[in-house]
Amino acid sequence: MSAEQFADRHIGPDPDDERRMLETVGYGSVDELMDAAIPEVIRWHGTLDLPAPAGEREALAELRALAARNTVAVSMIGLGYHGTHTPAVIRRNVLENPAWYTAYTPYQPEISQGRLEALLNFQTMVTDLTGLATANASMLDEGTAAAEAMTLARRASKSRSPVYVVDADALPQTIAVIASRAEPLGIDVRVLDLGAEELPGEFFGLHLQYPGASGAVRDHTALVEAAHAVGALVTVAADLLALTLLRPPGEIGVDIAAGTTQRFGVPMGFGGPHAGYLAVRAGLERMLPGRLVGVSRDADGNPAYRLALQTREQHIRREKATSNICTAQVLLAVMAGMYAVYHGPDGLRAIARRTHDMAARLAAGLRAGGVEVTDVAFFDTVTAVVPGRAAEVVAAAAERNVNLRLVDADRVGVSCDETTTGVHLRSVWAAFGVDGVDGDVDATLPVTLARTSDFLTHPVFRTHHSETAMLRYLRRLSDFDYALDRGMIPLGSCTMKLNATTEMEAITWPEFAHLHPFAPDAQTAGYRELIGQLEAWLAEVTGYDAVSVQPNAGSQGELAGLLAIRAYHRDRGAGHRDVCLIPSSAHGTNAASAVMAGMRVVVVACDADGNVDLVDLDAKIDKHRDALAAIMVTYPSTHGVYETGIASLCAKVHDAGGQVYVDGANLNALVGFAKPGKFGADVSHLNLHKTFCIPHGGGGPGVGPVAVRAHLAPFLPGDPLGAHVDGKPAISAARYGSAGILPIPWAYLRMMGAEGLTRATGVAVLAANYVAARLRNHFPVLYAGNKGLVAHECILDLRPLTKATGVSVDDVAKRLIDYGFHAPTMSFPVAGTLMVEPTESEDLAELDRFCDAMIAIRAEIDKVGSGEWPAGDNPLANAPHTAAMVSGDEWPHPYPRSVGAYPGTVDRMAKYWPPVRRIDGAYGDRNLVCSCPSPEAFES
Repeated sequence: MSAEQFADRHIGPDPDDERRMLETVGYGSVDELMDAAIPEVIRWHGTLDLPAPAGEREALAELRALAARNTVAVSMIGLGYHGTHTPAVIRRNVLENPAWYTAYTPYQPEISQGRLEALLNFQTMVTDLTGLATANASMLDEGTAAAEAMTLARRASKSRSPVYVVDADALPQTIAVIASRAEPLGIDVRVLDLGAEELPGEFFGLHLQYPGASGAVRDHTALVEAAHAVGALVTVAADLLALTLLRPPGEIGVDIAAGTTQRFGVPMGFGGPHAGYLAVRAGLERMLPGRLVGVSRDADGNPAYRLALQTREQHIRREKATSNICTAQVLLAVMAGMYAVYHGPDGLRAIARRTHDMAARLAAGLRAGGVEVTDVAFFDTVTAVVPGRAAEVVAAAAERNVNLRLVDADRVGVSCDETTTGVHLRSVWAAFGVDGVDGDVDATLPVTLARTSDFLTHPVFRTHHSETAMLRYLRRLSDFDYALDRGMIPLGSCTMKLNATTEMEAITWPEFAHLHPFAPDAQTAGYRELIGQLEAWLAEVTGYDAVSVQPNAGSQGELAGLLAIRAYHRDRGAGHRDVCLIPSSAHGTNAASAVMAGMRVVVVACDADGNVDLVDLDAKIDKHRDALAAIMVTYPSTHGVYETGIASLCAKVHDAGGQVYVDGANLNALVGFAKPGKFGADVSHLNLHKTFCIPHGGGGPGVGPVAVRAHLAPFLPGDPLGAHVDGKPAISAARYGSAGILPIPWAYLRMMGAEGLTRATGVAVLAANYVAARLRNHFPVLYAGNKGLVAHECILDLRPLTKATGVSVDDVAKRLIDYGFHAPTMSFPVAGTLMVEPTESEDLAELDRFCDAMIAIRAEIDKVGSGEWPAGDNPLANAPHTAAMVSGDEWPHPYPRSVGAYPGTVDRMAKYWPPVRRIDGAYGDRNLVCSCPSPEAFES
C-alpha cells in the first residue's frame, strides 16, 4: 500500500461521493466550503509541518524500531504496578475486539446491555473484595481515585477541619496526586508516619494503604476507630489481589476503598490505561463520583441495566459539581472484571497464594543470607535493609534484567506478582550477594489479618472457567451491544469515528505493554522518543509551544490547563485572580474543573444564535476585571458553529489580564485550517480519543493532553515521583499518563500526514453540512454560522414536533435503534434536540442510510400528529422493538408487526435486535441495585 492510501482508507467518502455531497451543500470544493465556514480572522493558510505520511507497513516498521529501543525487564518495582498475565481469550476477544473497543458510553442502555453487564461484574468484584456496599464503574487510576476519595470524605464528614491525614506508607505517586488536588481546594494534607506519630486532634479524613508501599500489612482497626471518633472518614487504598487473602477494609468499618485493578490482567503499559476503583459503605452511594451501573427494568418488567443516578453527571451539575469526572476506564474495567470471571474466586486465591509464597521465599532467602528484612507482615512486597548498599543492589539486579525499587540509600523494595518465577528470585538473591533457599517456606499470614469471609459468590464468577465458556460469554455480551463494527454512531460532541486496526496493533506488543512506569530511563528510550514526537506533532497541529500527555482524560486535561493558569497568575503576584468566565453553552466539565482548580465560575450568556454574547461578556469582564483569571470557551462552539467573534473574545479577555482556555473537544473541526495557539488561545486540552483516534472503548480509555503557549509551559504537570521537588502538579499517577495507548494517535498522525489530516477535517465538516442540508426541511437545524453553514456537527430541533405531536426526543432516539442506528446526542447542549456528528470516516451510503431513517421517522411522527396512530401506542412510543415483542402470540398495537420490526428499508438479513425494551430509568434510581442480581431475577 502506498503512503497516500491510508487517508483514503480512513476517510469514508471517495471523490465521487464528495462531489455529490458538495452539490447538495452548494459548493464546488471542500476548500471553498471551508473558506465560507471558517471566519477569515482565525483561518490559517499554511501547511502543517509534519513528516510525509507513512504507509501502514512503514508506520508499523517505525513503531517496531521504537519498541526495540525499550527493554522489557522483569519488573519487581511494585508501587501499584505489577506484572500480570492477560488471559489470551480476554486479550483477543475484548482488548483486540472492535465490538468492545469501538463502543460508546452506554447512554443508550437498550443497546449497551453487554458492556453494562460487564461493568456490573466489575462493580460486584470490587464490592465483594473490599467488603463495601457500592462501587462505581471505574476511575482513571489509583492516584486520582484516592484524590476523589479525599473530596468525597470532605463532603460527607461531620468535621469542619481542613486537615486530611495521609499515611506516609501510601504510594508516593498517590500522595503527590492528593497534594496537587488538595491545594487549590484549601485542604491541608498532612503526611504522617502513623506507626510512630499521633493523629491530630481534628481532621476530616484519613488515607491508609493496604498493604503499604513498603509491603507492610497492618491492622488498621484502631486508626479507623480513632478517625470515626472525631467525625472523620477513612479511605483505604487496597490491593484487590491481596484482599483475596487479607481481611477486607469493610469488615473493620472503613468508609471508602480506592485503588487499581491493573493486576487483574491489564498490562502495565508504562503507566496506563488502567481501571481504578472506588467503593463506599452504605449511605455514601449517592455521593460517589463518576459512573455507576445499576439494575432497573424494561417496559415488560424484565431486569435491565443502565447507568444509575444520571442526574449526578457533571454536565448537569456544572459549577455545583463535586467532581469533574464524567468518564471511566470501561474497556480496562471490562478486562479486569472478566479476569475475575475467568479465574473465579478459587483461581484468584491461587494466584494470590502463589504471589505471597514467592514473596515469602524471597524474604526467607534474604534472611538466610544475612540480609535484614523489615519484620512486618507482608503480602507481595518485602523491604530489605542494606546500609549504604541499596543503589549497588539495584544496579546488580538491573544487570540481571530485574528492576527493583530503590527506596533510599539503605533500603530496597522487592515486589512479587503472578509472573514471578524461581529464576527471578535467584536473580534477586544474586544481586544481594546471597544464595537463597530451596523448597517451601512458611508463608502463613497472621490470623488477625487473614480473610475468613467468602467473595465472588454470584454464579457469573463460578461458571465461565473453560475457554469455551468464556469465549461464548464474551460473544453473547458483545452481540447485545451496538458499536462501530455494526454501523454509524452519529453522536455530536463525541466524534465516534473508526479506529483503524493498524493504529491499534502496537498496543499489545510487549515492548509497549509490559513496561513499568517507573522503569529506569535507559530502558524506555523508545517510548520516550515516541511520546516526544507525539507531543511535538500535537504542538504543531494546535499552534502551541509545549504539550504534556500526562492527563489521562479530557477532564484531567482541563484541570491541568486551569492549574497552569492559576500558577501563572500566582507566579506574577496576581494570585487574587480567581474568576473563570464560562459560556452557558460550555461542556459541563468546564465549570466543574474550574471549581476544582479553586476558581469562581461566572456564566456568560449566549445570544439567540447560540454564540457567546459579546455584550454580556463585556459586562462580566467589567464587573470582574481585577479578579479575572480566565475564560473557558469551546471552539467551534458546543452548538456546532464557527463563531465569528472568537478573536475579539480572546482580545477582550487578554486586555483585562485574563488567560484564554479553548476547550479542544472540537479540534477535529480545526486541524489543518486553524490553530488555537495562533488565534488567541493560551491553553487547550485535546481529546485524543476523539480527534486522534484512540477508541472510546465503551466510555474509556481516553487521553486529554494539555497544550500551552510558552509562558504557561513552566506550569505543566510534573513527574508524580518528583512532584515535591519541582513543585509542579501531579495530574495522574504516572508521568506520561495512559502511555500504553499513545502508539494509537502516533500511528494516526504518522500515516495521515499534513494533507490527510487537513482533508479529514474538511470531509468531517462537509459530512455535517450534508446531513444538515438533507434533513433541514424535516427537522429544523437549530444553529448555523457563516452563510448558514455548521461546523462538524449540527443540532436538529425536535421541540416544535414534540409540542405538536407529543413525540419526544427519547422516542426518536429509541426508534433509531429499530432502524439500526445508535442515536445522536440527546438534549445537549439544548434540551429536546439531537446533535448529529457524522465524522469523516462514514461513507456516503451510511450517511444516506441515516438521513433516510430520520426522514422516515419524520413521516411516522406525522402519522402520530394526524391521529392515524394514537399518541401513546405507536412505533415511536413503543420503540425499541425486541424480537420477543414482535414474535409474541399477541399483538395489540394499531400498526403491523413488520412496521415495528423492519421499518423503512432495514436489511432483514443484517437486523440488529436490542435485547431489552425501553428501560425505566426512574425505577432504577428509586431502587438502587449496583451489583449482579440473582439469576432468579431474570425468571419470567
